[in-house]
Amino acid sequence: MPNTLDLRRRIRSVKSTQQITKAMKMVAAARLRRAQARIMEARPYAAAMEAVLRSVAARVPSHKHPLLDAREERSVTLVTVTGDKGLCGAFNANVLREALQVLRSGRWPAVELVLVGRKGIDFCRVRGIKPLATYAELMGKITPEAAFALARDLTQRFVSGDTDAVYLLSNRFRSIIRQEVTLQLLLPIPRAELEGGSPVSGYLYEPNPGALLDDLLPRHVEFQVLRALLSSQAAEQAARMTAMDAASKNAGEMIDKLTLTYNRVRQASITKEIIEIVSGAQALGER
Repeated sequence: MPNTLDLRRRIRSVKSTQQITKAMKMVAAARLRRAQARIMEARPYAAAMEAVLRSVAARVPSHKHPLLDAREERSVTLVTVTGDKGLCGAFNANVLREALQVLRSGRWPAVELVLVGRKGIDFCRVRGIKPLATYAELMGKITPEAAFALARDLTQRFVSGDTDAVYLLSNRFRSIIRQEVTLQLLLPIPRAELEGGSPVSGYLYEPNPGALLDDLLPRHVEFQVLRALLSSQAAEQAARMTAMDAASKNAGEMIDKLTLTYNRVRQASITKEIIEIVSGAQALGER
């Protein structure tokens, strides 16, 4: 049975850990609010962008563009988005597990990895997996410029024929307690995303609807990449907040158990000392 000194040390250690997990939960909650605000601010632009894109596409239903060119998927680029840090439950593990399943499934003859986030880069380096490209600094501070640069790199590979399709594998933020791993087709742009629109009457297009569509499609890809990164960032903070809340509760339960054990050991020690004193006094009285 441990002595009281060891128990006091363990209680102090667990209390220190609990203070850290509570602080990390508060930091994650603050960052989550900012990430949610960025997602909410982007929604009006996303809705307007999709409406304009579908309206213009409705005027040129048979328009051909390199980003709409669907080919047989023999060589595929898989963009895997993870976080830069741990302590967020199974957030990173779920994405990386899905990426390994895609690589081993044989769904495509050739799969090239583009890694966004330090956790994914470290995971592949330990296992000897060589990615096509890495973006270690992107998730630390997501900016439209950096996201658009990534989108342009992916677009260039697709247009040049180096890859037949580009997929995004990331966590999508649903709620504080729910994050979903999603595999999204980025390129070619699915025709379904351009359907359902109706041409707006009363507008003159300059130079013409086809030229406008050629300009809107790359912007659509750029915004899809930005939205996926922002959603993954919010999902990471939500997962970390949930994990730190669970860790704080577990620490509290452990403190209660250790305190109860400490009190029992201390009471047993006191009882033993009293028995020894009484026994000694009784022995002296019998002489």
